[in-house]
Amino acid sequence: MNKEYYKILGIDRKSSLAEIKKAYRKLARKYHPDLNPGDKAAEAKFKEIQEAYAVLSDPKKKSQYDQFGFVGDSPSGTPYQTYTSGFEGFDFSGYGSSPFRDFFENIFGRTAQKAQMRVEKGEDLNYTMKVSFGDAIHGLQTRIKLNRMVTCSTCHGFGYIQRGDQRPCPVCRGTGQQTFQRGLMKFSTPCTACGGRGRTMGEECPTCRGQSLVLKSELINVRIPGGVNTGSRVRIPGKGNGGKRGGSHGDLFITIEVSPHSLFQREGSNIYLKLPITVPEATLGAKIEVPTLYGQTTIKIPPGTKSGQKFRLRNKGAPLPRKNARGDQFVEVSIVPPPYNDERIRELMRELKKISDQNPRQKLEIH
Repeated sequence: MNKEYYKILGIDRKSSLAEIKKAYRKLARKYHPDLNPGDKAAEAKFKEIQEAYAVLSDPKKKSQYDQFGFVGDSPSGTPYQTYTSGFEGFDFSGYGSSPFRDFFENIFGRTAQKAQMRVEKGEDLNYTMKVSFGDAIHGLQTRIKLNRMVTCSTCHGFGYIQRGDQRPCPVCRGTGQQTFQRGLMKFSTPCTACGGRGRTMGEECPTCRGQSLVLKSELINVRIPGGVNTGSRVRIPGKGNGGKRGGSHGDLFITIEVSPHSLFQREGSNIYLKLPITVPEATLGAKIEVPTLYGQTTIKIPPGTKSGQKFRLRNKGAPLPRKNARGDQFVEVSIVPPPYNDERIRELMRELKKISDQNPRQKLEIH
């Protein structure tokens, strides 16, 4: 019985070779036995798809099939058995990192990148640093002691020493390729033992013992910019662990923890300060020196100032990240009563009580 190869692949007779390949890849992935374990129908469909592709992808066989409706000596021939090479002659290399190629690489438990001994960048490192409130505002330069893995200087991160008398790789016998067969498929990959070079890797590096990296303790220069806060992360490029096979170092990330201050509190880029003032200062007004993170400054307390009133000092807050500006400082005043055990003050307070008709609780009366 003649096979309807075009129908099997879901294409028409005018389809190009590229369209035939595309249809074949799609169906082969769908019905492959490894993706349908124990499914006899899928296995049979997969064989049909292979048979159709083996004929339609070959110009001579396709021409014979288009002309006579079969390939071989007679219509009852079984051309699929003639082409048991399966995927031989079908080039997967042109499909880059497509899911289809990844599928076949995963079948053999390796990737092309691994087989080719790819360059690996070193891992990033994390470090927690406690800084004072003032250093967080103004920034600082310091040194920290860090233990990290650095690229071995003996083997330059390759883990082995190349010699001039390297022998052919015993795994691939000098070809640089390993061929695997799984069912009807054959697939070649670069040799994992020699990285596709065809020669032995060489002797294990005596310094790092084949690990490519060695542990090193060193002092690292660190610059913390002004304006950081608890939770901020500062990146120090190239100060992480070393890379393998010539790969670059990773980065160092410093997480900041800011110690609290005895006077100031911080919210975002703004600084807050509670300032005690006397009753006369609040009543009559005054000019008072106020501490800031940038030195002393003077604020004017107007007559009749109430406890809890806030004054704003522009540009006296924390630096804004990546901006040439700062937040503000807010000063909240708190009126402190005079000493109650001073008889002269008590006398003045009694006199004040007589001449003042002030009732601050008037609004609290219930009518």
